[in-house]
Amino acid sequence: MAESPAAPQTTHSGTELDETAVVARDLIRFDTTNHGEGRAKGEREAAEYVEARLAALGLEPRMFEPEARRTSVVARVPGRNPDKPALVLHGHLDVVPADPRNWSVDPFAGEIRDGMLWGRGAVDMKDMDAMILTALADIIGNGSLPERELVVAFFADEEAGGGRGASWLVDHHPELFAGATEAISEVGGYSITVGGTRAYLLQTGEKSLIWVRLIARGVAAHGSRLIRDNAVTRLAEAIARLGRTEWPLHLTDTTRELLGAIAGALGVDPERVSPDELALATGSASGFITATLRTTTNPTVLDAGYKHNVIPDRAEALVDIRTIPGQEEAVLAEVREIIGDDIEIEFVHKDVGLEASTRGPLVDAVTRSLGRHDPGAPVFPYLLSGGTDNKSLHRLGIAGYGFSPLRLPADLDFPAMFHGVDERVPLDALSFGRRVLEDLLLDY
Repeated sequence: MAESPAAPQTTHSGTELDETAVVARDLIRFDTTNHGEGRAKGEREAAEYVEARLAALGLEPRMFEPEARRTSVVARVPGRNPDKPALVLHGHLDVVPADPRNWSVDPFAGEIRDGMLWGRGAVDMKDMDAMILTALADIIGNGSLPERELVVAFFADEEAGGGRGASWLVDHHPELFAGATEAISEVGGYSITVGGTRAYLLQTGEKSLIWVRLIARGVAAHGSRLIRDNAVTRLAEAIARLGRTEWPLHLTDTTRELLGAIAGALGVDPERVSPDELALATGSASGFITATLRTTTNPTVLDAGYKHNVIPDRAEALVDIRTIPGQEEAVLAEVREIIGDDIEIEFVHKDVGLEASTRGPLVDAVTRSLGRHDPGAPVFPYLLSGGTDNKSLHRLGIAGYGFSPLRLPADLDFPAMFHGVDERVPLDALSFGRRVLEDLLLDY
């Protein structure tokens, strides 16, 4: 079992590392790569590390493994106010693959360079895992408790839809989340710059996540023959049509409120500036925001054939479909029309989009906590183009939010860090997040 560091650690320059950076670095060094569809290295060692840190705080963490090495950890933290509903505070321990040939550093070395922590998981989401652990350690270490009871969870398999993690726990151990009504997790709380002003995005909704496999079948034959029923050709034509489809603009309550807030920061009339123009005004954050204004259907994998001179009788493609909440079935019906009746569809994973309230006590508490550490910075709600384990918790009636607080430099392309090459997070942003999260848990 991995042990927690016993003493403060330093960089090569002699600068002492914040404990949040130490924990995040330790977690990055556990290769928890998840290739999807059951192919993964497993989260066990990272889960054991987390379990040890939670146990050292006097908590009683429990580990769950629906399959060997696919490990999640859950613990309860008592709160000062037992009359308040519990809050789920969760992260995931798995990461997407990283090809070291494309990176400037070893993606699993947890290297400190240029004031940043580099490695796969630095922003998705071992940074937040570390913030959770260190913020809890600060609270409990000071002899205090959070305002309300917490369900602290570190899930397996989020990067493949949670079937061996959050979704499995919701189905098989819903009692773990008894009494909880809200949840906080990733991909929100980070800063953006709009019109020269820093603001923070609070994730209050998510697009749906639908992964499909498209299959074309034809006639197997010698590559020299004239074969008009070629599975590869028919699949390629269908994929090209789907991948080039321009889906129409479709605003939700969340995106309308976000665009209004952006327009206010810019001092422009949102009725006179297009939604896409307003999204682009957020700079690098537009990489996330523009995708929340419409459905996307991105082909991601092609697979066909086994020899140069053999026409295969089967060709496959994987497509990542993200729809606006409530548009799931309508989009799937249109996808069917686009690809044609002769292409089969298999569902690899399917869930629904979510929208939580952009008002209320939790949103107010988030705004207060950020305001104490970055006075005057506004908080904007936004719809996430991707998905999180909040979708699984939603089945238990738990409203999910994304709040992993990071104060970022204006020139950092933060959205590009998610699943990207040379993933990294500023060290001072980790320290900031630890303080803000501690403040929130004590307040709310």
